[in-house]
Amino acid sequence: MVRSLLVSSWLWAALPWPVRAADQLEVQLDGLRVPVDLRELEAWSRDPRRPQGDLGVWLALIEPNSRDDLLRLLRAPLVRDRSLGQQLLNSWAGQRVLEEVGGLISTDQGNAAPLLLVSLQQLLATQPQVTTIELLRAVPSQRLILHVDVLLELAAQWRHQLQQQQQALQALRALALPQRGALLPITDGLALEAASRADGAAAPARAPQRLSLSVAHRQQPLALELWQAREVRPQQPWVLLTPGLGGSTAQLAWLASALQERGWSVLLLEHPGSDEVAVRELLDGRRLPPGAETLPDRLLDMQAVVAAQPRGQLPRLGGSVVLMGHSLGGLTSLLAAGLRPEPGLLRRCKRALADLPLINLSQLLQCQVSQVNLPLPVPLAQPIAGVVTFNGFGSLLWPHRGLQGIGVPVLMLGGSLDLITPPLSEQLQLFLPAATASSRLVLVEGGSHFSPVRLRRGDQALFQLGEELVGVDPERVQALMLSFSSEFLQGLKQPRSIPPQQRQLGGVKAYVLDAQAAQEWRASLRAAP
Repeated sequence: MVRSLLVSSWLWAALPWPVRAADQLEVQLDGLRVPVDLRELEAWSRDPRRPQGDLGVWLALIEPNSRDDLLRLLRAPLVRDRSLGQQLLNSWAGQRVLEEVGGLISTDQGNAAPLLLVSLQQLLATQPQVTTIELLRAVPSQRLILHVDVLLELAAQWRHQLQQQQQALQALRALALPQRGALLPITDGLALEAASRADGAAAPARAPQRLSLSVAHRQQPLALELWQAREVRPQQPWVLLTPGLGGSTAQLAWLASALQERGWSVLLLEHPGSDEVAVRELLDGRRLPPGAETLPDRLLDMQAVVAAQPRGQLPRLGGSVVLMGHSLGGLTSLLAAGLRPEPGLLRRCKRALADLPLINLSQLLQCQVSQVNLPLPVPLAQPIAGVVTFNGFGSLLWPHRGLQGIGVPVLMLGGSLDLITPPLSEQLQLFLPAATASSRLVLVEGGSHFSPVRLRRGDQALFQLGEELVGVDPERVQALMLSFSSEFLQGLKQPRSIPPQQRQLGGVKAYVLDAQAAQEWRASLRAAP
């Protein structure tokens, strides 16, 4: 990242000043080159009633809907907040995205990514917002080239990936899975009743204990929430629950409280530097976006919390631990269980990021792992009884062995509407090589990446999520996820596995797959036309 910024700064300083801003956009499609005057395009974006010159002829060839889309694109702010935009540009993921955008727009000298970056930085230094047309006009090159064929290819890939997800869901519905109801009807009924409340949150029977733990790798103690069961059994596992990137303990308190009521002790851990506070600091322009660089500290957090119980620094909750996490928390749990990236991550990332990851945004985070020095695998101070991941991922990290290196039961839950960690590539691919017969893959129909998250009213402004990212009413999906999590934990104690099945609760349907059913699902996808 630093090298990219240095190159961009050097390029800006080395330009022969004064340099004229771009005044011509050349549109290339199937060998056809159409020159467009950017000054006329900018004037049209401000007053679309009177396109002038050759631009009017070109615009007349575009259907009205596409013309309106172009107008919205030119007017739309690429960056709505100056401080946030500056931090995003300086981030690893932001640099990678801008490099790929440079494949769509070029100059006579080649890829325009460095010039786009510097131009955007210069604009943000003088104005709070930047639109598309303002950025194009600011690039210090007399001519820009828009590769429409590349853009159309990206759009075709995006449509193909969406069609694949739709076909995968249809194939899953066609599997011969027995239909069953919730196996924990009383407690699941309580969850549904809580989900139907106007405030969306049930009052817990027992409030959590607020604990702190001093750790060697952080200056400040870790803040913990302990949802302790009424009766602690030494032989029963306890749950270490960790949020995803930008998440907080409050967002997963619904799950910790519900598991507590079902007899499980849950320790809810928030990771400083990649939590909700970090997101607020990002929005205020006080820090870079958190990413994979936070994984080493997250791992050390989990190791320290598990080790603190045998030492008497925390209450003793049980003889073994279940690692449970959402998104990046799920990835951290897999790493804490001993997995490390398979060799060849850089090569795989080069192929994966050849195009913009429009559907699977987790690939950006996975590829950043190649820049991070993860600590060596260290056995936790207590045995691991199982791992539960909500919207987990790792297809680039473990493309061949999957979860084989863990050796304990794993429950992977995903949603059919997840565009950040899509279940087909991120959960099914990891699950197929799973070593234990009791591991299960669950796909919730209508679930999204953010279904496990329950937001407080004050957080709605912080997490502006559209309906396409939220999916089905999250609290109904959460009730079903709670049903599976409870049953999985109960199976660790028995031991007993969740049978393959279709399960419906509160109008939401889920599909439970064992290794054989997962193989059948993949085979049906390969056989599809």
